[in-house]
Amino acid sequence: MPIIRVSEISEYVYCARSWWFRRVAGEEPGGHARRERGTWQHTQHGWLVRLSTITRLLAGLLLLAALLTFIVAATNHGLPM
Repeated sequence: MPIIRVSEISEYVYCARSWWFRRVAGEEPGGHARRERGTWQHTQHGWLVRLSTITRLLAGLLLLAALLTFIVAATNHGLPM
């Protein structure tokens, strides 16, 4: 009995004819290069989102460090807060 993967079920639900061409007739859909480029672009976007998250976290930590430094310096010099 052949194994049917979840991705195949998704493909069948989206377009039964496409699934049939791939699974039964052995045909591969066109646009392979376009799909590869789209996959690469999604990967790049994912990395940019991660980098953005790390940058925002770092900015928050640096802001906190600057505020703490200011408070300590003001306290040590007797400046009113």
